[in-house]
Amino acid sequence: MSLFSPPTDMSSRYLDGQLLVAMPGMMDERFARSVIYVCAHSGDGAMGIVLNRPATNVNLPDLLVQLDIIPELERILLPKKVGRMQVLMGGPVETSRGFVLHSSDYHLAQSTLLIDDSICLTATVDILRAIAKGEGPENAILALGYAGWEAGQLETEIQANGWLNCPADAELIFNASAELRYEMALRRIGVDPAMLSIQAGHA
Repeated sequence: MSLFSPPTDMSSRYLDGQLLVAMPGMMDERFARSVIYVCAHSGDGAMGIVLNRPATNVNLPDLLVQLDIIPELERILLPKKVGRMQVLMGGPVETSRGFVLHSSDYHLAQSTLLIDDSICLTATVDILRAIAKGEGPENAILALGYAGWEAGQLETEIQANGWLNCPADAELIFNASAELRYEMALRRIGVDPAMLSIQAGHA
């Protein structure tokens, strides 16, 4: 769990709880046009969840069966919102591992990282069991894998104009369509996505 341990010095939290929005000049094709929610950022590095890469041909009920959290016959008994819960490709690191980004009305001692007053991250199977029973958080998305940066790497990418950053909000994270999050995040910064595309075309 050291990956998710918040810094002891709260003044060094950097971009925790912020959105990273990829600029057209992003050199890493894996993150082109991506929106990333930063879960932890300190002098040791950073980790975040990509919010606008839906997992193809994957849904939460199927995963709950595959993980033996519920038997196949109990799929029809799952709360309706379980079937609607978004499953995303959260990044290129540890893609076989699940990370649940969720509202702060659910908390597991020793397992849940409180990122800000309204958003948490839990990376244990217990939260999936709770969701299957209808006892989990009110809002949640499941990400497979995460994005990670070594010490100083994210800062270097920002200085090279690879990323813009802006405050996050629960509406964009939990309720917006994944396909719309890039434009929504740009507009929160005050950037017209159409103008950004034109500038990129003339670079």
